[in-house]
Amino acid sequence: TPSGFRISTPTWQRMSSCSWEMTYNTNAQVPDSAGTATAYLCGVKANEGTVGVSAATQRTQCNTTQGNEVTSILRWAKDAGKSVGIVTTTRVNHATPSAAYAHSADRDWYSDNEMPPEALSQGCKDIAYQLMHNVKDIEVIMGGGRKYMFPKNRTDVEYEMDEKSRGTRLDGLNLIDIWKNFKPRHKHSHYVWNRTELLALDPYTVDYLLGLFEPGDMQYELNRNNVTDPSLSEMVEIAIKILSKNPRGFFLLVEGGRIDHGHHEGKAKQALHEAVEMDRAIGKAGVMTSLEDTLTVVTADHSHVFTFGGYTPRGNSIFGLAPMVSDTDKKPFTAILYGNGPGYKVVGGERENVSMVDYAHNNYQAQSAVPLRHETHGGEDVAVFAKGPMAHLLHGVHEQNYIPHVMAYAACIGANQDHCASASSAGGPSSPGPLLLLLALLPVGILF
Repeated sequence: TPSGFRISTPTWQRMSSCSWEMTYNTNAQVPDSAGTATAYLCGVKANEGTVGVSAATQRTQCNTTQGNEVTSILRWAKDAGKSVGIVTTTRVNHATPSAAYAHSADRDWYSDNEMPPEALSQGCKDIAYQLMHNVKDIEVIMGGGRKYMFPKNRTDVEYEMDEKSRGTRLDGLNLIDIWKNFKPRHKHSHYVWNRTELLALDPYTVDYLLGLFEPGDMQYELNRNNVTDPSLSEMVEIAIKILSKNPRGFFLLVEGGRIDHGHHEGKAKQALHEAVEMDRAIGKAGVMTSLEDTLTVVTADHSHVFTFGGYTPRGNSIFGLAPMVSDTDKKPFTAILYGNGPGYKVVGGERENVSMVDYAHNNYQAQSAVPLRHETHGGEDVAVFAKGPMAHLLHGVHEQNYIPHVMAYAACIGANQDHCASASSAGGPSSPGPLLLLLALLPVGILF
């Protein structure tokens, strides 16, 4: 189509089961990604801005962390002998991936440089440090976030002249070296920082992979450098090839996190092209795994205040104009709009005339009703799509923290395994091997 989107239904909407999840945090009607990640990875609702801890932990209060840590399905899978992996387009120590391995009173404690002196003196560790120490044998870690792994002012390997890309760590640690030293000498461990190095690997001989492709978050798919940055679907393919060597199966968390960032910036075109790449990754994972032994769950941690309307006819570009002008200010408007965000503009005391700007530009910020520097999340329920063993358990409407318990039940991992022993003794079916949790941060009403 002119907009670059396919006519066919997205891969996740063709899955066998569909349900809805309630996304609120314990202290917030409209959630943030840290509290929601704790819910769908650890099975416990949490406060806004906290990861891997219960609601007894208050944001920024280090001394409320101890004793309130909760573990994730990634840890449950690792304890059961499965291989585990994390793939994201954000920093690997961003809110969503960090809930899989970290316990932090603040999602923004990426390195010790971002932590207050009080938290450091009380013994709390930054999230990058926890990535390398809490679960030392995560087989696959891929995404952005290089600068949080290196000492303060260490020059980045890719952006040598960019001060914002330099290392941030105040403790002087090189976490990449620590990661390498933790790995057994007889295992094949690889750290890569660009797409060329990644694709040169033979994944079937790789035991551990750490790929950090940007100092911070990875580039948007529309801006991606094909030499330095792999796509999400490429990372997923390599991750599954590495993890699938384990006969006990694996757990893989995949996040299309920059979908969220595109919406926050009001850049609908960036966000939706990120979503298309996420759909490619879901399709790739489906081809590489078996429906008989793999439970795949696709969901979002929250929605956005993002709408698609204007009575547009079929075939109209979703980045185009509605077929009428406003009956109030007599100006045209785009089919895509935001409830709030940076796209709010007033020209001469009136709403901007969008026909005078390039509304199809990759970085065009769609008009919003309320001016904000960053668009906010939405508070409505979001869809959960699933296929594979026990996918039928994801139906109806559930709390968000129900998701990891379903996956654990299906895989016979975690605390509740009584049904597994019964099935085994009765000659029943074995638990599924791979578990895929794929996160596409989309508002529920947008179909493309």
